[in-house]
Amino acid sequence: MKKYKYLTLLFSVAGILSLSSCNDYLEVESLSNTAEEQQFDSASDTFSALVGVYNSTMGDNTYGQRMNLILTQSGDDFRTSGDYNANDRRGISCFGAISTNTELLRPFLDTYAGIERANLVIKNIPLSVVYKTGSEADKKLMDRYLGEALTLRAHFYHDLIKNWGDVPFQDVPSADLPSLYLAKTDKDVIYDKILDDLLRAENLVPWKSEGNTTAQRISKAAVKGLRARIALTRAGYSLRRNPQMMMQGSNPQKYYQIAYDECKDIINSGQHKLNPSYEGLFRSLHTNTPDATNEIIYAIGAFGGNSRTDSKIGYYNGLRHEDTDWKSSGGINAIPVYFYEFTKFDLRRDVNIAIFRVSTTKQEDLQTSVNWNDGKFRKSWTSITGTSQNLGIDWPMIRYADILLMFAEADNELHSGPSQEAVNAVLSVRQRAYAGNLAQVGTIPTDKIGFFNYLVKERSLEFGGEGLRKYDLIRWNLLETKINETRAKLTQFMNGTGAYANVPEYVFYKKPAATVANYVPTKTAQQNVLDIDFYTTGSVAKADVFYSPNQSVATPSGYTKVNWRLAMTQPYISGDPVKSYAYYFQPNKKELLPIALDIINSNYNLTQDYGY
Repeated sequence: MKKYKYLTLLFSVAGILSLSSCNDYLEVESLSNTAEEQQFDSASDTFSALVGVYNSTMGDNTYGQRMNLILTQSGDDFRTSGDYNANDRRGISCFGAISTNTELLRPFLDTYAGIERANLVIKNIPLSVVYKTGSEADKKLMDRYLGEALTLRAHFYHDLIKNWGDVPFQDVPSADLPSLYLAKTDKDVIYDKILDDLLRAENLVPWKSEGNTTAQRISKAAVKGLRARIALTRAGYSLRRNPQMMMQGSNPQKYYQIAYDECKDIINSGQHKLNPSYEGLFRSLHTNTPDATNEIIYAIGAFGGNSRTDSKIGYYNGLRHEDTDWKSSGGINAIPVYFYEFTKFDLRRDVNIAIFRVSTTKQEDLQTSVNWNDGKFRKSWTSITGTSQNLGIDWPMIRYADILLMFAEADNELHSGPSQEAVNAVLSVRQRAYAGNLAQVGTIPTDKIGFFNYLVKERSLEFGGEGLRKYDLIRWNLLETKINETRAKLTQFMNGTGAYANVPEYVFYKKPAATVANYVPTKTAQQNVLDIDFYTTGSVAKADVFYSPNQSVATPSGYTKVNWRLAMTQPYISGDPVKSYAYYFQPNKKELLPIALDIINSNYNLTQDYGY
């Protein structure tokens, strides 16, 4: 038998994990000696099985690193740092991953492990004695667990489809299948099935206030939000097997209506609202502080300080720390022109993009434009110091801001232009970003095409670094377009033309004395940037230095010269197979990833497809 016998996921109850609390991920208990039928003979034991499903979303192979920080970095906002290698994370970022790429195997297998665990719960809850003859309170709990398992299974299949397209589908445990060698099922068939499952689940799972749960557990809004996201994906474009091309899903209006209805239900529920502070929202993830506004509708939990259940969020990605107090790697780089998609008044710019690193002496060390990092997650926003890579930072899967923007998108598609409700939804997101400078928000278009294009940009600004952009561009069939636009913008940036005519070639800044540490993590991201001593002349304000021509020809005394536009060279833009942005992208093929070769070789009914 092959090393990875496909879908022989021996995660029966023997592998299911248990917790002692609904809201906290605590000690894990092995139930290896418990028979399957006994696992579901009480509500508490059933909850233990459900926790095993939740645990399949965690760890390095899924939302601790690979599924959210590596497979996603191929849009027009961020890219993985370093030079191209077909067999690692950089191959994925450059659209050049091959089937032996080391990052592809475990996310695929571990996601199916989660499906197997979910299938066991979904099968056994209706068969359990407590579900049939237990108290009404126990039956209600069991229904809730069933709804959560249905939702998690839908989440797993959505992850598989958005990365690999058509995949094998099973909705029963592996032991109940006549054969484990499954062929692929058309993605639309799977989407329709899980949309139905989610409709069922939303009637079983309580609202957050009714369930008295944290964001780490699925609520009714989480079910509805996921259903809206999947419906928009089903309505949009995807790469088809035959013919091998990007095509829109059938009957898109039906699915826009689903997304519209689900988002409107969440908006009208009063359960969730925008956190008034964009930065504060993400800081709360670093400190396990409850978000009083409940903007984070669902987050993937992280705990335990290990690769199975914790995350490398804030270590692998985020602001780079070279100091020993907060050592971190900064494995994701911002595409320089993404910085200039924001205006100087947009508070999201300095949260999403870190233009400096923290040096060994804990000083802010300004970086050249090709070395900026994503900044939404920062080890120094946690209480963890030293070399630890596991920081216990949860991953925000669904935010209320996303509900507002999905609602606006669906409304625009259904009504051939945005209603006032849709405009107001976008405006509320925009106004938070411009808190203190509301006069700079600008005018939101009210024609269908103009509003859609506005949403395309607004989603880029709002969700930078959150793993949504690549998949948004694919469902809009804009991935190729935006890659080409980004290359054109990078060329203008390099040459100082077009929108970048006043962007400086270089910037001068003064480092503090060696004995002075000037990075203070308790200050806002914007203030951290303004704390840097930039050299300016005349009437140019510090905040305008990035939007003004060179402030000097020679390096002023005491200042350090950092290349800004000058850091951009032709090899970064195109022509260099090792360094160029999205060099290996091919339309109607590279929208999806290849399936790992070990998996293909383990199942004679499974085909690679999509030109791989």
